[in-house]
Amino acid sequence: MKAIVPSVKGTRDFYPEIMAVRNWLYARIREVSEKFGYQEYEGPFLERVDLYAAKSGEELVNEQSFVFQDRGGDYIALRPELTPTLARMVAQRQNELVYPLRWWSFGPFWRYERPQKGRTREFFQWNIDIIGSQSIEADAELLAVAVEFFKSVGLTSQQVKLLVNNRRLMDVQLENLGIREDQKRDVFRLIDRKEKLPLPEWRQYAFDFGLTQEQLSGLESLLVNESLWETSDELKRVFELLEGMGIREYVEFAPQIIRGLDYYTGTVFEAKDLDGGRSILGGGHYDNLVANVGGEPLPGVGFAMGDVMITLVLEKYGKLPALETAPAQVLVTVFDLERLPQSFALAARLREQGLKVVWYPEAAKLQKQLKFADRAGIRFAVIYGPDEISAGQVALKDLHQRNQELVSVENVGERVRQILAQSERV
Repeated sequence: MKAIVPSVKGTRDFYPEIMAVRNWLYARIREVSEKFGYQEYEGPFLERVDLYAAKSGEELVNEQSFVFQDRGGDYIALRPELTPTLARMVAQRQNELVYPLRWWSFGPFWRYERPQKGRTREFFQWNIDIIGSQSIEADAELLAVAVEFFKSVGLTSQQVKLLVNNRRLMDVQLENLGIREDQKRDVFRLIDRKEKLPLPEWRQYAFDFGLTQEQLSGLESLLVNESLWETSDELKRVFELLEGMGIREYVEFAPQIIRGLDYYTGTVFEAKDLDGGRSILGGGHYDNLVANVGGEPLPGVGFAMGDVMITLVLEKYGKLPALETAPAQVLVTVFDLERLPQSFALAARLREQGLKVVWYPEAAKLQKQLKFADRAGIRFAVIYGPDEISAGQVALKDLHQRNQELVSVENVGERVRQILAQSERV
């Protein structure tokens, strides 16, 4: 037996049952995004490396991106994230757009990471942003969008939580510890890695870029101070707005949430599965991203959510619905080669009446055709043999209910719709 060529490491095959879950997730994302008035957009899958180099941090470009040189000599990346693309798109048409923009997208991304449970090298991601508003209300709205999504898929505040912090708040606190301006980027990365490294290694990382023992002790105290948010007017306003929307139970302050990307400047947040602590989505407020790609300064706030982790979380909590993988509702059987054209014509007529119909492509035994329909998840089989043709009828077989009835050819489409409607009401 010949060896099957394997798929590329870290990618996924979307068989129909897996594709059904992806499409269901996409539909929920679209529903929630449009509920808040966001417009769908998309960017290219390929971008120049320099779009990310100055905007997302060296680690993303040098360690996590798929980069190649094209035939013209330019270095190109398979997009690892969408926010820089969004900034470029806005900058290109900055004077034509109506602000604040509310845009969302769901598409594929690539990162060169070690594949593990919940993380692949190729993944789909929901991105949603408000561009052109500096207000804290915009931050609260994006948190509300995330909560609405969790509610729409049945996740409760006892299962997931949005953890919120503020970069400006932490900036002030770091200054109070005597941490220099040129050290702050490293400290933000240190905070972001707090839960990712063993404690001795994490502390050594701090000493390596120049923190003193006193500064590190002060930083560790900050990261367990759950009431620190009360010193931030921005976070107090965020929580006030969330309280007014009735969703405060989904959100809490977490000083260790800082987000590793360099462009965040204000509110930052992550959603986590409370049973295991894995991050589901993350985002925050940025002030200068559009300016960084050549446009005039425009603030924004947004978040991204990958499909892999949220699917695992939904599966764990039993929130994925039973999904139909076969769109066909009806199989028109073929009695023999002589009558095959009549079966094809009947299938075409049923499609014109709005049904999803397949026909069996050869004159096989009836039992084989019915077995195919049953295994493929097709509910109805239309038997159209010589007796039925001469009587102007079909035998309509309901493979779910295991019953059969004679229906006139003119009424078979209406009868199928009637049975389907009755099933939806039950």
